[in-house]
Amino acid sequence: MALAWLSVLSLFFMSLVLSQPVDENGVQSTPATSGLSFPWSRLRLPRYIVPHHYRLLLHPNLTELSFKGSVQIQIDVQNSTNWVVLHSKDLKILQATVLDPNFSHLSDKTLPVLHNPSHEQIGIFSPRVLTSGHKYFLYIEFWGELSEGFSGFYKSTYRTSTGESRTLASTHFEPTSARMAFPCFDEPSFKANFSVRIRRTSEHISLSNMPVVSVARRGLFEDRFHPSVKMSTYLVAFIICDFKSVTTTTSSGVQVSIYASAEKWPQTTYALEVAVKMMDFYEKYFDIPYPLPKQDLIAIPDFQSGAMENWGLTTYRETSLLVDPLTSCIADKVWVTMVIGHELAHQWFGNLVTMEWWNDIWLNEGFAKYMEFISVEATYPELRVDEYLLDTCFAAFGYDSMNSSRPICSPAETPTQIEQMFDTISYEKGACVLHMLRHFLTDEVFQSGIVRYLRKFSYRNTHNQDLWDSLSNYLFSGDHLDLAAMMNTWTLQKGIPLVTVSRKGPYLLLRQERFLTTVMPTDPLWSTLQQGFLWHIPLTFTTDTSSTIRRHLMTAPTDSIYIGSEVNWVKVNTDMTGYYVVHYEDDGWEKMAKVLLENHTALSYKDRTHLIHNAFQLVTAGHLPLNKALDLIGYLRLETHTVPLLKGLGYLELFYRNVERRKETVLTKKLGLYILRFFRAVIDQQTWTDLGSVSERRLRSEVLSLACHLNDPVCVQRARQTFNDWLLSNYTLNLPTDVAEMVYSVGARDDRGWASLFHLYNISLSEAQKNRIMFALTCSTDPNKLKSLLELSLEGKVIRSQDLSSVILMVARNPQGSHLAWNFVIKNWDALVQKFLASNSIRNIIIGTTRQFSSREDLANVQLFFESIKDQANQLSATQLALDNLEKNIRWCERNLETLRAWLDEQRN
Repeated sequence: MALAWLSVLSLFFMSLVLSQPVDENGVQSTPATSGLSFPWSRLRLPRYIVPHHYRLLLHPNLTELSFKGSVQIQIDVQNSTNWVVLHSKDLKILQATVLDPNFSHLSDKTLPVLHNPSHEQIGIFSPRVLTSGHKYFLYIEFWGELSEGFSGFYKSTYRTSTGESRTLASTHFEPTSARMAFPCFDEPSFKANFSVRIRRTSEHISLSNMPVVSVARRGLFEDRFHPSVKMSTYLVAFIICDFKSVTTTTSSGVQVSIYASAEKWPQTTYALEVAVKMMDFYEKYFDIPYPLPKQDLIAIPDFQSGAMENWGLTTYRETSLLVDPLTSCIADKVWVTMVIGHELAHQWFGNLVTMEWWNDIWLNEGFAKYMEFISVEATYPELRVDEYLLDTCFAAFGYDSMNSSRPICSPAETPTQIEQMFDTISYEKGACVLHMLRHFLTDEVFQSGIVRYLRKFSYRNTHNQDLWDSLSNYLFSGDHLDLAAMMNTWTLQKGIPLVTVSRKGPYLLLRQERFLTTVMPTDPLWSTLQQGFLWHIPLTFTTDTSSTIRRHLMTAPTDSIYIGSEVNWVKVNTDMTGYYVVHYEDDGWEKMAKVLLENHTALSYKDRTHLIHNAFQLVTAGHLPLNKALDLIGYLRLETHTVPLLKGLGYLELFYRNVERRKETVLTKKLGLYILRFFRAVIDQQTWTDLGSVSERRLRSEVLSLACHLNDPVCVQRARQTFNDWLLSNYTLNLPTDVAEMVYSVGARDDRGWASLFHLYNISLSEAQKNRIMFALTCSTDPNKLKSLLELSLEGKVIRSQDLSSVILMVARNPQGSHLAWNFVIKNWDALVQKFLASNSIRNIIIGTTRQFSSREDLANVQLFFESIKDQANQLSATQLALDNLEKNIRWCERNLETLRAWLDEQRN
């Protein structure tokens, strides 16, 4: 009955609008509002009006790239008022009116609508008071243009293999862009139900959060979707496209479908398998049935982030969902599996239970990031994703060790501030803190607490404290643990602790302080930046006398643990489950180096990797000489596990690229020859195939890639011959996917190879292959070729705008391209801001281009540019992160280059 009422009302109001005077743009004139001023001054909406149900009608025109629509919102008035204030951005309001519960008008005149563009709000004035305790219906008709960017209701295009251009319309609303598609109460705590109708032509389909309940035809088709469950506006989604799908059902009967453009439809098979496994896993793990009847996953050609968790209609970049059996490598499959695991975790963690406000976005993203690892480990153990968790935490360490870091929970009010919360701290640090908590509480306690949290707060909003309360039924050493007090030290203060370990007889002495890589212990600022920092650290350790993991909760600046006199060495932070750096004072690092050299398997591969990472981080922070860290990895000739091997190799590669960019020709050559000589056996063991375990394939890809970059004659000759054979086959020879990027990169060194690859980039239907080709193209040493790639990315036709930031970073990584990329950013700053300010891409561009620099001259240049864009720079936390990172690079070179030279000379003797 209510749906019928809506149809009648829609027709009535449409006729009402048409009877009103309109301006030359077709926008209805509103009554004089000279006596009215905007009634609300805050960024966040007033709480005296609460939405309950949206009835939304949308009619997009994919030819004119515009849309019109209407929304009827059932509202509950908490305090008597004449005003309704809600969000709207870039929409033309054609008509607004308020009805009482019987659908009678409160006014016989068109209601005044006031705009506050700076806050993205509109205010609708009702001459009759809306009375507290009553329900009303707010009805608005509106018009808008499909966005040219990647937010709101936006257009996307793709080309078929015959060159035909196709257009679709998609949505991306997180965090604050639902207001670009329809007027709404666009804050996560205003949860409501949504009934959506979409008008379309016969050659298209439409998708939304819920399944279609009926299709009507009035010239156009009108799809009516089932009413949604109660959810936040940022999770609403609708798409109009001409895609094909593949469908199956989970064990509990949920319909799962994967959508892609027709020619890429064959690449959807793997995603369907993964999605079904993940849905089954999460229903069991969370012990809560998935509350919707279907789950659609769709590959959008233009999509800026990796994916988005819209409830029942998750959207993905094509590289995050599609797997091409011929061109996707094992890393692509791991990525797709992890991303699907992330978005489907959100269906419970984030969608079912949502943070109250964006300052706690880590409750969504940190959990989903961590659940990637738990879910994939359970469903695809052969992918060995536990090996990737270490790198996730290392990435968080890198950001968190700079003074410009921030707490996991940070204030955020403006859309720009909110967007910046979607960063390494919310995702990676959030995941690693949860990993530490899970190991501290045990798997069983952690999982039962999560289930308790999800059940208690289903369809509601939460704060940090709600999670700690749900997990707090835990005893540690016989005492009730104040979990909130413990976890607040990890979420409400920034930074990462450094635990310094020393021995005094049978006691292990511990000292905690803040770990900083941007300020040295000898700097005057050091003591000031240490004040007020204290963590409750769940320590773990093993010794040479016992492999049993011992646990200790450190809550004071200093502490001691009795371990006995017979203990020779102690490894603190077992398997790196804790989020802290460890420094072994006195002869501690020599003992660790001796253990690795004499019996490295006495420590787990995670412990070996942790030691390597800690040592080189302590070098950067000024706590350890570089030669000690380099001596530590001398054991790697004996190492057979991929992860510590790649960690040690990764640091040597980092140093090589730094000195290469600084044009330290002699040092670059010496270091390159040392790496090739030291890892000769590992390089020679690699086969040019796709055979082996995930770990072996990962090692193959990275080791051979570095060998060719270092101009190893055997590697380069093999790659060049393989590339030439591939060219002669007219691209029909199937290259081993694990080495394809490296083969392309060597092939792109000459003009013919570069041109051939660029041609294939234009016609390939595999986004995975296109990514590898683009990486190869950006490896060119020809500045003109690099410039052309940057310009084409900015233009957005041959190379999509969604890939602009990654192309900039690829060029910046090239020693011949680092200044080219930075100068391109300076020259095109306004265009980049217009495209990317409301996204993570602008942060990635700022940090990614400047992290290549390590000279005082470059620092001055970057500071000068940031000063010239001061107003924007003040809004972007990335500018200070970039300066901190650059300063860190400079200090590292000033302190360590001579040590590196001397150490390399010693290795030759």
